[in-house]
Amino acid sequence: MIDGKAQQQTYCNPINLDYGYTPIPNFATQGKHRATADPVIVTYKGDYYLFSTNQWGYWWSNDMSHWNFVSRRFLRPEHKVYDDLCAPSVWIQGDTMLVFGSTYAKNFPIWMSTNPKKDEWKEVVHDFEIGGWDPAHFVDDDGKLYMYNGSSNSYPLYGIELNRKTFQPIGTRKELLLLNDERYGWQRFGEYLDNTFLDPFMEGAWVTKYRNKYYLQYGAPGTEFSGYADGVAVSDQPLGPYEHQSLPLSYKPGGFARGAGHGATYQDKWKNYWHISTIAISVKNNFERRLGIWPAGFDQDAVMYMDAAFGDYPHYLPTRVTDHLKSGFTGWMLLNYNKPLTVSSTYGGYAPNYAVDENIKTYWSAASGNAGEWIQTDLGNVSTVKAVQLNYADQDAAFLGKQQGIYHQYKLWYSQDGRSWKILEDKSKNQNDVPHDYLELKQPVKARYLKLENIHMPTGKFAISGFRVFGKGPGKTPDPVKDFIVLRTEKDKRSAWLKWTLDDQAYAYQIHLGTEPDKLYNSIMVYGANDYWYKGMDKEKPYYFCIEALNENGVSSRTKIIKVN
Repeated sequence: MIDGKAQQQTYCNPINLDYGYTPIPNFATQGKHRATADPVIVTYKGDYYLFSTNQWGYWWSNDMSHWNFVSRRFLRPEHKVYDDLCAPSVWIQGDTMLVFGSTYAKNFPIWMSTNPKKDEWKEVVHDFEIGGWDPAHFVDDDGKLYMYNGSSNSYPLYGIELNRKTFQPIGTRKELLLLNDERYGWQRFGEYLDNTFLDPFMEGAWVTKYRNKYYLQYGAPGTEFSGYADGVAVSDQPLGPYEHQSLPLSYKPGGFARGAGHGATYQDKWKNYWHISTIAISVKNNFERRLGIWPAGFDQDAVMYMDAAFGDYPHYLPTRVTDHLKSGFTGWMLLNYNKPLTVSSTYGGYAPNYAVDENIKTYWSAASGNAGEWIQTDLGNVSTVKAVQLNYADQDAAFLGKQQGIYHQYKLWYSQDGRSWKILEDKSKNQNDVPHDYLELKQPVKARYLKLENIHMPTGKFAISGFRVFGKGPGKTPDPVKDFIVLRTEKDKRSAWLKWTLDDQAYAYQIHLGTEPDKLYNSIMVYGANDYWYKGMDKEKPYYFCIEALNENGVSSRTKIIKVN
């Protein structure tokens, strides 16, 4: 059995927070569900503080793994809105943490605290009259304070200097940046980047300074989509002019948990950079979302990047100064993609295979939430199991808004033959809410079968969107991918058709791409297919691509890099 007190060394996206349920009744007409987005992490007095949309509080952690919730309402009764801290701005000014939530009104406060662990806050400004939706505040090295804001498919992002003592504006807002989806394909609206229905949205500003340059980050083209990303534009001045970087900074259109937009960049205790962003589920409502954290940084040419390769597989937590250009992926492979399942019962069309299809949007549901419901996965071979992620889904949930005192309880079993079983993890007395529980085993085990037995659900039926088992299989890694080609169309140079030969020994492929051969900073994981339509290119730049194959035993070497003009 896992030693629950052992220091965890890895994490897995989506991060395991006790996410609140949407508080907005109109958003829950197709089913009550957990939801948050638009996250910010700041480092304060040696700890990490995480704020996100509509959680009626915030979290703190000293290790980026275990997050402690602090209940707090930031709006006053007279505000009469559901959006308590929607897309919040959080910044550190001197020895003080400050918080401000999105609003078009003139009467939202700015809050301050020097002891946020204890929920000790007071208003520093009662009514911040200029307001701003999707705000972000940035304190420059010279002490000057700036606010950035904007969320629109028509208007730009704005910036303005504020008096750092009174928080009153100095001058007027300045237009900083617009999308240019005619040039940058990834900025097009829609799941298929075709601008169907609406023009693309630009939102969620954040600014990071590095080597005297300002990196303005922004979410686009829409929070509902797999291609939701954070772009970045660079300037020598905090209020511009800004120039787009061709590649999006945070981009994760493939894999189990898709989307990486509207987030924030921060540094850990060792000054390594990380980026937290929004993951799309968008099934029960467009705004059904989760959060993910990925390693980030700046290369030798001061190009800002984020590493989303294997971005929902186990990665190492920070413990020292680290070069994030060298992957933090543990090398633990997914052992049960589309493998056989047996279950205690099934509710409606929520079939068992949806728990292992590597799609967070789909899920298996048992007929009830009663103790004794179970799901069992067959790895196909006795394999070395090193970690398990249990992603619960919301089926017939009863809650609106953040809930406290709710919890999951379960037992996780393992077996080599399906007859003799041992406990891998006993959480039958757990009192924590763990909707994306991640179990790193202190000692790996040999197993072919794993069985998850429900003891208690917080609400609704026992439902699982991802029963994900990680480790190493007993066989050989796949051969390098054969016949990889990239067909860039002259009709629309933002788009290309990528093709390769299907490998019977591979369950997935990972594409790496960039605008320079030594800067392949974007990646796309593709399961069970031998082609991919990539529509995210800067039409004015050449692109470089390579691909690798994945199976339970490891990762192949990458193919030779292909250049397309």
